[in-house]
Amino acid sequence: MHEVADETTSERPALADVYAAHFGHVWHTLRRLGVQARDLEDVAHEVFLVVHRRLGDFDPSRSVRAWLTGIAYKVAADERRRARHRYEVLDDDPRPTEAPALATDAEAAARDARALVHQALEALHLEHRVVFVMHDLDGFTAQEIADALEIPLNTVYSRLRAARLRFENAVRKLRRRKDGR
Repeated sequence: MHEVADETTSERPALADVYAAHFGHVWHTLRRLGVQARDLEDVAHEVFLVVHRRLGDFDPSRSVRAWLTGIAYKVAADERRRARHRYEVLDDDPRPTEAPALATDAEAAARDARALVHQALEALHLEHRVVFVMHDLDGFTAQEIADALEIPLNTVYSRLRAARLRFENAVRKLRRRKDGR
């Protein structure tokens, strides 16, 4: 099996190669886009079902990761719409079955920083959130984002500007709340 890099190629990659090389990226992207932890596995597999159906349409001159992120965005949006109408009864006993391991100060700080980012991301509308995640967290260019999401380039810039402002405001508000101010 050959490795699927994120660089453009002249041939279409095989589904198994795309899955093996990019499942982690899809998983983290979905989490950043607000998919609930309990649904991540199912939604990630749904992304790859879409990839399977659309692999013949993939333009090999484009970034595989950007293309996958665009698909993940659309699947996450569908999942959020479906989740509004879903009624679930969660486990009555939320206690863990075993004691969690004690974290070092660095691990605890990293966990707190990740939680802060995820909470601040929740303050963003999904269409702003995906542009912010793709650009500022994943490092995609504005043109790659426009291509992956099938939106105009100026829309990418507009959404990114709005997302950055909302994200910064959300972080500021969350920090004030944490500090008790």
